[in-house]
Amino acid sequence: MGRLLVAKPMLGDPNFERSVILMLQHNADGALGLVLNRPTEVLVADALPGWEVIATDSPVLHIGGPVEEQSGWCLARIEDPGSVLGFVPVIGSLGLLNFDLEPGDVTGLIHTARFYAGYSGWGPGQLDHELALAAWFVLDAEPDDPFCPDGATLWTRILSRQGNDIARLAHFPIDPSLN
Repeated sequence: MGRLLVAKPMLGDPNFERSVILMLQHNADGALGLVLNRPTEVLVADALPGWEVIATDSPVLHIGGPVEEQSGWCLARIEDPGSVLGFVPVIGSLGLLNFDLEPGDVTGLIHTARFYAGYSGWGPGQLDHELALAAWFVLDAEPDDPFCPDGATLWTRILSRQGNDIARLAHFPIDPSLN
């Protein structure tokens, strides 16, 4: 929990091309995460009326993955994580906010928040198999990763900050045959 899956340039799955996924669970039953860099043009106010009061930076809905796209998720940074019942920490003050809460009850407690439709999921052993095939980088997440103002640059930013051979892949062309 709290690590990033970063798609390698030649992953080969269009659902996850250049995606950055914040892992929320990975155990014998499977794995679950949210794609951080797939914004839509749908406003949070239109998709989740009332919740726009805590949406920050980019008040649009993001696609968390191809599974159950009708499900809603909220990643939030809270100054005092213990102050909000139903807040599930992922990395420090970054965690999942429960939609059973009333938006007005947490307005002053939220530092930043981003909303997602759907999630990325793997059945038992499926992600382990993909990791054994070296399809993903597993990297440390930072609490601000979900709130990159330009989701399209997050993949490049994450790879660039690695400071090793991985950093060079940040500029790998989308279609190497065009070089």
